[in-house]
Amino acid sequence: MPGHRRLHAATLSGMDYARLRTIADELMDRYGDLSSRVEIRDGEITMMMSPSMPHELNAMRLQRQLNRQLGGDLVALTGGDVEDPALGILRQPDLIVASESVLEQFVGAIDPRILLLIAEIVSPSNHSNDYTEKMQDYPAMGVPLYLLIDPRKGTLRVSSDPSDGPDGPRYRATHDYVFGDQVQVGDWTIDSGEFKRYAPRR
Repeated sequence: MPGHRRLHAATLSGMDYARLRTIADELMDRYGDLSSRVEIRDGEITMMMSPSMPHELNAMRLQRQLNRQLGGDLVALTGGDVEDPALGILRQPDLIVASESVLEQFVGAIDPRILLLIAEIVSPSNHSNDYTEKMQDYPAMGVPLYLLIDPRKGTLRVSSDPSDGPDGPRYRATHDYVFGDQVQVGDWTIDSGEFKRYAPRR
C-alpha cells in the first residue's frame, strides 16, 4: 500500500456513498498529478501518494510468480478499483487474481466477489491500513484470500476462509511467514525469498 493522505471534512459526514464516489472522482481529476489512488471507507476519502519503486518491484515479483502458475484464464493484475457500494467501500489493491473473461465484463470498478485473491504490499508509513482496516474490509467484501507482504519486517501473512464473527466478518484462518519461506496461498506457492526488504530509514 503506497503512502497516503486522508481527507477529513465535516461536509462528508452523512453523505451517501454515491455522492462520496462522485467527490472522489472529482478529486482525482483535480489532483491526479499528486495522487495515484483514491479509496473510500467509513465515509472518508483517502488520497494516496504514488508508491515507491521498492514497493512496485515487490508487487511485480509477486505478479510474475503468480502468472507462471495460474491456469485456465486466470490472471494476476496490479491496479484497478474494487468496490462494494452496499458497504460503502472502494479499495485499490496492489494485486488481484481473477478470471480474464469475467474481468472483461467490467468497464469501471470490479465487484470484489469475483476475485480469488487480493494482495497488498505494506508501505513504510501506513501499515495499520493493511493490517487492521483491510483485515475487516476484505472478508466483508467476500474476498476468499488476502495476502499481506510486509517489506518493513520481512514477513508475510495469508488469511483465508471469510466468515461472520462476533465482531463482524473476519478471516477464520491466518498464517504468518518470513521472507525466504515457501508460502502456500490457495492453490499457488509463493517463493517469498524473491521479495526485498525496504532499506533502513536514515
